[in-house]
Amino acid sequence: MSKALGLVMRHPPFDPKAPKRTVSLTLNSDLYAKAKSAGINASRVAEEALAHEVQKLEREKLAAEIRQDIEWLAEYVSRHGSFAAAVREHYERQRGDEPV
Repeated sequence: MSKALGLVMRHPPFDPKAPKRTVSLTLNSDLYAKAKSAGINASRVAEEALAHEVQKLEREKLAAEIRQDIEWLAEYVSRHGSFAAAVREHYERQRGDEPV
């Protein structure tokens, strides 16, 4: 679990055992020099920040899918009624009860 940037990632949105890859990033030279002199591991910070952003985008995508599904369900219920209510009425009729 990483606690950098005030985050706790229980399940990172990537394979933490995947091999490292050398990439090129463009950073403010003064910021990088200050971070390096402070002993900050820029690679670790960049990896954690990217993981946070990927996780954030995945959460937003999932939330949008859930909203769409809820809207579809509400539309279905408004057209056809509640499936749960239909099942309840079915079993009440079988027992001879009055529908609730």
